[in-house]
Amino acid sequence: MTQSTKKIDLRSDTVTQPTADMRHFMAEAKVGDDMYQEDPTVNALQEEVADLLGKEKALYVPTGSMANQIAIKLLTQPGDGMIVGNHAHNWMFESGAAGFISSIQLTPLTGDGRFTAQDVKAAYKPNQAPYHFAPTRLVSIENTHNVGGGLVWNQGEIAQVLATADELKIAKHLDGARLWNAAIYYGTELHTLTQGFDTVSVCLSKGLGAPVGSLLAGNSELIEKAYRYRRIMGGAMRQAGIIAAGGLYAVHHHRERLSEDHTNAQFLAKSLNEIKGLKVNIDSTHTNIVMADLTDKRLNAQVLEQKAKDQGILFLCVSDQRIRLVTHLDITQQDCEKAVETIQSLIKKSFLTVGC
Repeated sequence: MTQSTKKIDLRSDTVTQPTADMRHFMAEAKVGDDMYQEDPTVNALQEEVADLLGKEKALYVPTGSMANQIAIKLLTQPGDGMIVGNHAHNWMFESGAAGFISSIQLTPLTGDGRFTAQDVKAAYKPNQAPYHFAPTRLVSIENTHNVGGGLVWNQGEIAQVLATADELKIAKHLDGARLWNAAIYYGTELHTLTQGFDTVSVCLSKGLGAPVGSLLAGNSELIEKAYRYRRIMGGAMRQAGIIAAGGLYAVHHHRERLSEDHTNAQFLAKSLNEIKGLKVNIDSTHTNIVMADLTDKRLNAQVLEQKAKDQGILFLCVSDQRIRLVTHLDITQQDCEKAVETIQSLIKKSFLTVGC
C-alpha cells in the first residue's frame, strides 16, 4: 500500500501491527507446553510482569476480559455484589460475563468512570438481616478509564477508596488494561499504582502493541486458583511462548515510547478543538484517547465516521454527537495532522451542504 493510500487507523490501540523486530523475536521464541507450566517464554513474561506490578505471581491469558473475569470469580461468590465505575469495561463491554460466569450483581456508580471513597460507602450493601440486597464483596477500579477518554485516577483518591474497601472488608480489583499509560502519565513505576489491590489485570495488545494477551497478577494463592479458572474458561494454551514473546518484547521496548502517543493525542485534542463544530475537553485528555463532541446538531457522528473512512481516516463513533480517536504505535504526528485536515474539510463541507 502506498503512502497516499495508507489508512490512518485511530479506532483503537488494539489495531497495532507487530513490528519487524517483534516478529523476529516471536519467531525465535523458546517454547514448551504451558499447560504443564513448561513454556520458558510464558514463564519469563509472567515473572517479569509480576515483578513490575509488585505482585507475587502473574498468569498469562488470551484477553483482558478473561483476566478481569477470572479476578471477579476469584474474589466473589454467586449472589454477591460488585461496585464499578460508570461505563466500566467489565460492566459494559464483556458481554455480561460477570453475571453469566460468577452470578454476581454489579452496581455502577455515576460520574466519569472515577469515584470516591464516599461513593463506595454509599453504594455498599452489608451481608445482614433482612438480607434484601446482594452483599458487596468487591470494588473494581479502571485506570486508565476507557470510556472516560483515557482518564487517570488521582492517586490519593485511589488510596482513600482502597482504605474504605479494607474498612468494609471488601476485595479490590484493578482493571489496568492501560495501566502502562497511567504510569507514563504519572511518571512513576507500575508497582506504585497497584499497591493495595488484591488482583491487577494488564493488557499487552493495546498501547504496548503486542498481538495477543493480558496478564492477571496477585498473590500466589489467588493465582494458583486462577490457573483452574483459566482452564475452565478455555484460556489454557500449549506452546503459547510464540505469542507471549510479543508481549515480552513489548514490555522491554514499547513502554517508554507511550509518551509519544500521549503527545500525539494532545496534538489531536488541541487541533480538533479549534475546528468549528467540535469540542474537546483538553484537560481531560490525559493519555492516548481523545473524545471529541460535535457541538452543532446538524452534524452527525455516524455520517462523519463514514465519510472519513472513505478518505482513509478511521475512528469510532460512540454516540450521535461524539467520536473517539486513539493514538498508538502505528500512528505518527503526520498521521494526526492528516486526520485533522480531513476531519476539518469534511465538517466544512457538511456545513456548506446544510447551508451553514
